[in-house]
Amino acid sequence: MENFEKLGAFYLGKRLAAETGEPLDELVLYDSKDLTTHAAIIGMTGSGKTGLGIGLIEEAAMDRIPVIAIDPKGDLANLLLTFPDFRGADFEPWVDARAAADSGKTVAAYATEQAQLWQRGLAGSGQTGERIRQLKANCDFAVYTPGSTAGTPLAILGEFTAPAADVRADTDVYSDIVDGTTTSLLGLLDIAADPVSSKEHILIANVLRSCWDHDQSLDLAGLIGALQAPPFSKIGVLDTDTFFPPAQRFELAMKINNLLAASGFAAWLQGEPLDIDRLLYTESGQPRVSVLSIAHLDDRERMFFVGMLLNALLGWMRRQSGSSALRAMLYIDEIFGFMPPVANPPSKRPLLTLLKQARAFGLGLVLSTQNPVDLDYKGMSNMGTWFIGRLQTERDQQRVLDGLRSANGAATLDTAKLPELLSSLGKRCFLLHNVHEQGPVLFSTRWVMSYLAGPLSRSQIGLLRREPGPTASTAPQPRGYSAGAESMASRPPVLEPGVKQQWSGAARLPRGTEQLVYEPGLLAEVSIHYTNARLNVDADDSFGLVAWLEDDDTDPDWAAAEETAVAELRLCSEPAAGARYGQHAAVLGHAKAYAGWEKKLRSWLRRERALRLMKSATLKLTSTPGETERDFRIRLQQHSNELRDIQVGKLREKYNAKVNRLEEQLLRAEQMLDKEAEQATSSKIDTALSIGTAVLGALLGRKRISTTSVSKASTAARRADSMRKQMGDVKRAEAKVAAVEADIEALKTQFDAEVAALEDAYDAQQEELEEVLIKARATHIEVRWLGILWQPKLVELADAND
Repeated sequence: MENFEKLGAFYLGKRLAAETGEPLDELVLYDSKDLTTHAAIIGMTGSGKTGLGIGLIEEAAMDRIPVIAIDPKGDLANLLLTFPDFRGADFEPWVDARAAADSGKTVAAYATEQAQLWQRGLAGSGQTGERIRQLKANCDFAVYTPGSTAGTPLAILGEFTAPAADVRADTDVYSDIVDGTTTSLLGLLDIAADPVSSKEHILIANVLRSCWDHDQSLDLAGLIGALQAPPFSKIGVLDTDTFFPPAQRFELAMKINNLLAASGFAAWLQGEPLDIDRLLYTESGQPRVSVLSIAHLDDRERMFFVGMLLNALLGWMRRQSGSSALRAMLYIDEIFGFMPPVANPPSKRPLLTLLKQARAFGLGLVLSTQNPVDLDYKGMSNMGTWFIGRLQTERDQQRVLDGLRSANGAATLDTAKLPELLSSLGKRCFLLHNVHEQGPVLFSTRWVMSYLAGPLSRSQIGLLRREPGPTASTAPQPRGYSAGAESMASRPPVLEPGVKQQWSGAARLPRGTEQLVYEPGLLAEVSIHYTNARLNVDADDSFGLVAWLEDDDTDPDWAAAEETAVAELRLCSEPAAGARYGQHAAVLGHAKAYAGWEKKLRSWLRRERALRLMKSATLKLTSTPGETERDFRIRLQQHSNELRDIQVGKLREKYNAKVNRLEEQLLRAEQMLDKEAEQATSSKIDTALSIGTAVLGALLGRKRISTTSVSKASTAARRADSMRKQMGDVKRAEAKVAAVEADIEALKTQFDAEVAALEDAYDAQQEELEEVLIKARATHIEVRWLGILWQPKLVELADAND
């Protein structure tokens, strides 16, 4: 079998003969970069759409391309059922017990049978358990269940996060995100909201935009408060209270509050945040396939979640650099209801935007449906690839024909014969129309590596669940202590003139028997400027350092200081009312100490706080300031994929030209062979007739050999000699054909060898990165503020002996 592990190529299956539907010994390989122009999978129930979709996702994972897969039916969690050893025990938790009983087998025996079936099926497609191991090694797989704790939950309503500044700068995309988020939320409240005429929509959209313009995120509680007291006085030219009276705003706020207080709603606030980057990559930067299972949600909840997800994806996309290679894939297993041709649900607008713009950023969309009428024609016109399975109804066939006619490159497709073909396709058989190729291809899908157990139950998804990692706070926390009332004061200590102090507001207000207690630390707010012309570095770094001094300490240990983002401390110049104060090291109150501490801090920063960058020796790239190792490895992999596609493309152009020349030679050689063979055949007939005439004359018993007989015999001899020459010409023509065919085969072998040299694909996860240090000049280190930080801590009154 032909090698299908080729760079940037998805192994889809085997080609079928267009006339007979019989399988051919020819693999169907799909260029991954073609998916940036998006794809549609269309076919009636039972056509094999889900298998084809899972196969596409598996191929993306093999190529280390991350995938977000929206799963309305519950089938895509099967992607996590990969068992390279084909043990029956591995399959047993996932097999259908009823199917086992119907077949008269125990569950264990049936599981063993399924394992053997999968091993045989994969072998028939040229795949082994080793390929499954490679799949699991190349990509991480996870199942998320928004609104449920069955799988890994997603905190969809934990916070309406402000889009990044560069996203807000794109006014069209920013407006889409504001409107989409507002529409999704109101849909969850069962409020049909038009962006132009709905007062609820206009108010919430203005609240979100006002807060986001100032880079302020909102949780539901904050949104409720902002609706009651909006951060603006006018909406349009009208006063806010005139446009939307306070009593009506209170009713809207109560609806959101009731949603927040509803039983079961807590699941929408739990789990990992809705962060596209986390869905696409692990903490180490490994690509991830994230299956977002929404089969358990009702239609209203599904629409809310998908709308929020697509808006988040749109914001993520706009922050990416351009790419010619496939960077990531969004797969929707059933598009029904999300992009209808007439209505405008929250999901439609961002979907259409993604279909129009995502290509430039290397994001490919794959939309699957059994009903072509579910797809908006504007979206269909942006599909560069069509996978069309069996369609029996004339309405569905006509809709597909309309979509193909509107797609670029459809001129290469003979649509007149399509209806008959589409109604006769068998299971797992698809017509592939790719605008980047010369013509359509009929093929049968390969056997997928994932075990297709069907829709998984909530309990089965629970077996695949993995707990989210802890979320660390960037703000330093006061050290624990148990102080008596005699060691705490009700007001801050008296300090020498020149000693600065600030209070952190990074704590909630005390409740019940809690007491707010301030502990003193030493806060340094630092700014460092790094420059390096060779590496094109010109960067600033600002941060805070909090050092804790014990009673007998005279100098802070800056190496042990806690780094923090100063904004997280929410600094203020006055303490909270009623707070108490813990003891502090006496040296903190001495003004003279701070000059020495600042000098030592500058020296320590110059020595120890070099800008650490990472360098890839393989790709000769260096990380940018502030770029994490995870993000740098992701960038390296993307850069490698782009280089790979370029190199393979150049190889194809180089060898296609050579192959075309040889094929022209082969055509001429075959034509010459046909001509020589025809002449040889004619010569054989003439020779046979001449020899026959001469022999016949002899057989008739002529007593004397006449001049005519001698002439005929001589002619027969000459023709026999000519026949031998013609036969020699045929052999030489055959040799020429064989030689050209051998040259073509050798050229193809040479091409495969050069591609194979590239096929040891670069793996950014495995490369050991070099560290590059850039030290700041002493004059480029600034200590902006150095003084006492009063850090709050909540303790029970009993703990404070109060």
